[in-house]
Amino acid sequence: MKKLFQPFHLVTLSPWPLLLSMNLLILMFSVVNWFNNFNYYMLLFSVVLMVLCLYQWWRDVIRESTFQGWHTKKVVLGMKIGMLLFITSEVLFFFSIFWSYFHMFLSPSIEIGGIWPPKNIITFNPYFIPLLNTIILLSSGVTITWCHYSILLKNKKNSFFSLTLTILLGIIFSIFQFMEYSDSSFTISDSVYGSTFFMSTGFHGLHVIIGTMFLLVNLFRIYSNNYSNFHHFGFEAAAWYWHFVDVVWLFLYLLIYFWSS
Repeated sequence: MKKLFQPFHLVTLSPWPLLLSMNLLILMFSVVNWFNNFNYYMLLFSVVLMVLCLYQWWRDVIRESTFQGWHTKKVVLGMKIGMLLFITSEVLFFFSIFWSYFHMFLSPSIEIGGIWPPKNIITFNPYFIPLLNTIILLSSGVTITWCHYSILLKNKKNSFFSLTLTILLGIIFSIFQFMEYSDSSFTISDSVYGSTFFMSTGFHGLHVIIGTMFLLVNLFRIYSNNYSNFHHFGFEAAAWYWHFVDVVWLFLYLLIYFWSS
């Protein structure tokens, strides 16, 4: 009987999707417990479990792509489409946040005095930390593009160095945003402005942290020689995600910081 070959990857049985989904449920309960009882031990435990599940799941994917050769051109094309659809869903997520912002900005309700920003809200100076964070993120977009071209040119030294710079810039951005939150004169419960501000910038900050972790995994993969100049979609996906985070921040800076000031 002739054996038929096909270019698609039939994924083997894996426990990690089920274990990670159960862990995410525990993580949600632990966050609610943290918010209400100020007890973060359960949260730390669930985060450790999540990292363990992610590590082993990503380890299996790296084995499949790098050592077993199961990620053919057809499989990579499917993953590219999946990543683009995921980024599209993220675009729609932030679009909903900007929609609520424009709803209140263009037509402030009588409950907040008919003005925007509402009374007693001291907004951030857009020329201090927000402008600095804008420069940091734009610079990280340059360094990650440098890393991409270095991979294409088979220059491991430059690709490792430029990606390290990108990760450091992402960490610095998160530190400055934490400093900004610490100095804020309003909270998420201070009118619809506080809710919109912390909802939009907070979720963007979460995306920066996730993107930094994504890039950190790629840094280890570059160090381990997992990528070639034609097979490096793991890095490309991280770069697409990082550029998306950059673009969202530009809209946040112009609308939330600059326009509202």
